[in-house]
Amino acid sequence: MSEHAGEPIRGLPGHLPAGEHILWQGAPDWRTLSRSALKAHWVAVYFGGQAVWNVGSQMASGAALAPALGIGVLTLAVGAVAVGLLVLYAWLNARTTVYTLTNKRFVLRHGVALSKCFNIPYPTIAAAGLKVDAKGVGDIPLGLAKGYKVAYPHLWPHARPWRIVTPEPMMRALPEAATVAEMLSRQLQLAARAADKPFVAEAPRAAVEAPARKRRPAGQTAAA
Repeated sequence: MSEHAGEPIRGLPGHLPAGEHILWQGAPDWRTLSRSALKAHWVAVYFGGQAVWNVGSQMASGAALAPALGIGVLTLAVGAVAVGLLVLYAWLNARTTVYTLTNKRFVLRHGVALSKCFNIPYPTIAAAGLKVDAKGVGDIPLGLAKGYKVAYPHLWPHARPWRIVTPEPMMRALPEAATVAEMLSRQLQLAARAADKPFVAEAPRAAVEAPARKRRPAGQTAAA
């Protein structure tokens, strides 16, 4: 029986209140997640290089070809197990992760051994980014407003890399990320208007200060 079988709505901790509805739900692509978050490809490269080094060093020290190749094969076998475990974790994590956008909030549910669920209302999101690869798969980090914080270990691997002090939840390895980002942007703007905080571009400093320099008391002339 699935750990999440008791959820009233997939990916959500409970029923939605009146006036709230789901706009979109999705999950990471496990292949991309294994590369971008778990660096499985770099682990494979490391063990491949280590195998070549081990064979070369054995041959240089006078060992026969067969024993040297045996060491290389053993190194590759250990590497295959390591990469296999990383890929398995990526698959399990993608399978147990649900990203949800409603008309009120973003919800992140994830966890392979221990399920965790985070509710992030749109007014608490200060900024959102987008990074997309050539296949359209991308990441959407969410910068939280001052005073709101979720511990990095609780979010990982759904956290922006290296933002340890100020962790940022992130939708990772997301297919059609640009479409999701556009939907999220629309909801953030609606939330800002509802809070009477519209998105306004900051005026250039020169344009703001220039009128101030022109104002002088009556009768005062400019200094030579």
